[in-house]
Amino acid sequence: MRFLIVLAHPLAGSFASSVAAAATAALEKNGHSVDLLDLYRQDFDPCLSETERRGYFDVPYDASGVDDIVARLKAADGLMLVFPQWWFNFPAILKGFFDRVFAPGIAFDHDHAGGRIIPRLTNIKLFWALTTTGSPWWVVKLYMGDPVRRLLKRGIAAFCSRDVQFRMISLHDMDRATAKQRTAHLAKIEKAIARI
Repeated sequence: MRFLIVLAHPLAGSFASSVAAAATAALEKNGHSVDLLDLYRQDFDPCLSETERRGYFDVPYDASGVDDIVARLKAADGLMLVFPQWWFNFPAILKGFFDRVFAPGIAFDHDHAGGRIIPRLTNIKLFWALTTTGSPWWVVKLYMGDPVRRLLKRGIAAFCSRDVQFRMISLHDMDRATAKQRTAHLAKIEKAIARI
């Protein structure tokens, strides 16, 4: 399979970078090919432009501002997102990735008869999120209701791809995680990827 790994962290030496490197190595070890898209290193502009928003219902939608990324997404069989959760949400650059790249005619079509949008990312069979949170698991899951997981699984993956395998692997309480816990988390990711 061909995987697009999208990394969304501003620091080159971050733990998220280590996660992306571990995921890349594990996938390639299993014979998969990997295309790493580091949004910060690419200087990705997360802001949906006025032109893009005005043309949101145009057919065809003008995605020329992100054509290169769209081509990489369409060439993939699997998508892995690597990012920290800040304030129980995506980093702004990743939200902008969804706003600009998961657009009409690319990730979905509008159902003009009303109702649900029509998925177009039929090439994506596996959609994983490899993430960290600064909060303990019980705050994320019990108090907040695991909002990022719900948004990704129900709101993005299910609406944009059919029969997609969704998985989210999170390291909670990241701000207090020891080196041993971080190493164990990387091993957990590698073990999960080995089953793909």
